[in-house]
Amino acid sequence: MRFSTYMQEWLYGEDGYYTKFKEIGKKGDFYTAVSTSPFFGGAIAKRIIKIVKDGFLPSNSTILEIGAHQGYLLADIIQFIYTLEPKLLKTLSFAILEPQKNILLAQKKYMKQSFGDEISLRYFSSFDEIKLENAFIISNEIFDAFKCEVVKDNKMLYVKDDNFYFDDISDEIKQKVSRYGIKKGEIALGYDDFASELSKHIKTFEFVSFDYGEMEHRGEYSLRVYHKHKVYPFFSLTHFAKDEKLQDDGVNINLLYKNSDITYDVFFGQLINEFKKNDIVLEDYMTQMKAMVEFGILELFEILKNNTDNKTYLKELNKAKVLIDPSFMGERFKCIIFRKID
Repeated sequence: MRFSTYMQEWLYGEDGYYTKFKEIGKKGDFYTAVSTSPFFGGAIAKRIIKIVKDGFLPSNSTILEIGAHQGYLLADIIQFIYTLEPKLLKTLSFAILEPQKNILLAQKKYMKQSFGDEISLRYFSSFDEIKLENAFIISNEIFDAFKCEVVKDNKMLYVKDDNFYFDDISDEIKQKVSRYGIKKGEIALGYDDFASELSKHIKTFEFVSFDYGEMEHRGEYSLRVYHKHKVYPFFSLTHFAKDEKLQDDGVNINLLYKNSDITYDVFFGQLINEFKKNDIVLEDYMTQMKAMVEFGILELFEILKNNTDNKTYLKELNKAKVLIDPSFMGERFKCIIFRKID
């Protein structure tokens, strides 16, 4: 089978990694910005308030999260809107797009416990259920979970009986890698379809997403596996590794399959191009550090400093430093903003 099929099964097939509710953070396989600090959601809330006040979106827009996990990010956004601009909660509506039933149940439980019936909240299991006039769409680390093909020297990766090998490249993938000048590495699949669904079901929107990657393709493999906060370069777990001895802790590819996260760097140049084909234009692209500052995270901490004790202030500030510190998430993660106007 193609590697893309193998990856799809790993993450989304029967008993796939993302079909089961997974802890994120200290007890999980990896950290995200959401698990690091609620002020990540707070900065996004300030962004929402700004674009409503600026008139790009009306006050009755929908705030839609795609890939919400348990719902922590959307809950943080709602809480900060309540703190900063409470009257907006009377006009805004909120929604989650979640195709995985088990995760959807966890989201509903958490949001019910957090807000009861105080907010307007809808759940969609597919784009086909969505028809919105105006929306602010947020996603955190979803594009690195799109399936991909892996290419090298005009060949692509296949899997058979747990063995990996390079063989003839398909015409479709050959055209894709030729378009972007990729000779070695990953090429994502599904961006075009995703953008098409957004454009078809939502008339006017701002789409904000955070992920790790670069504007240019690195020309190297970035495919890797996260398991219990350890990172395993994918090919180190296969016979392609020069040293065929597996990791010292006894981890092997069969153990990790469907029980860990498999991911790769996002090639933002490809993402931008495939969104553009669907009349969705690039509004901005920047590091997560710059985005957090521009969105207003420093102003939020000024408010916190003036309204709480110093111990609480320093505790929250230290947690949020991970979001903007260049040696942690600040430079490695990027923020990309798209807009579509009907």
